[in-house]
Amino acid sequence: MLTAARALLLRDLRLVWRRRGDALQPALFALLVVVLFGLALGGEAASLSQNAGAVLWVAVLLAGLLSLDTLFRGDAEDGSLEQWLLAPVPLAWLVAVRVIAHWTTSVLPLVLVAPLLGEFLHLPRAQLPVLMAALALGTPLLSLLGAVVAALTVGMRRSGILVALLALPLYVPVLVFGAGALDLAAQGLDPVGALLLLAAGLALALVLAPLAAAAAIRIALG
Repeated sequence: MLTAARALLLRDLRLVWRRRGDALQPALFALLVVVLFGLALGGEAASLSQNAGAVLWVAVLLAGLLSLDTLFRGDAEDGSLEQWLLAPVPLAWLVAVRVIAHWTTSVLPLVLVAPLLGEFLHLPRAQLPVLMAALALGTPLLSLLGAVVAALTVGMRRSGILVALLALPLYVPVLVFGAGALDLAAQGLDPVGALLLLAAGLALALVLAPLAAAAAIRIALG
């Protein structure tokens, strides 16, 4: 299993390196969303600071949707998914490895630039640790939920909008608790409760999401 995981990770990383520009698109899109929100809110530091947490979470969530449709589509088009079904390792394990690769190459850059985006929005420095903790717990959960949706639509053509429509309702609780943790911190309250709920959701998704995505892939290719 470890050999298969290493081979799949190396393959995905090589493909990302060949398309380095595509890997930067989510971060650039998040920056664009932040700039637009800043202009819409008037550019006043007090207004931006009050809404910085919510704006950052919306930017990260929308940017993550950009690459969601391509999570399994390339493998379906070149026949790799059929090879996954025949591989001597569980399909759910390969799905989990793909989600890790997707999060590392597409979402982790968003998490790393979040402090810079927070500076643009005048996010209080005291809230930055809460933001990073919420993103570290929430973004892998978004990727796991998105993998289930991407697997359900892998057999459909031009399903980009459908993927977004199906994924957004699943993303809402993550958005609520992630932005809610920052809101609690801004009010001087303890945000640990919201972070623990994100951690619980992540633990549950780590177990169930790869199994659900694997079952969806079998149905799509059956």
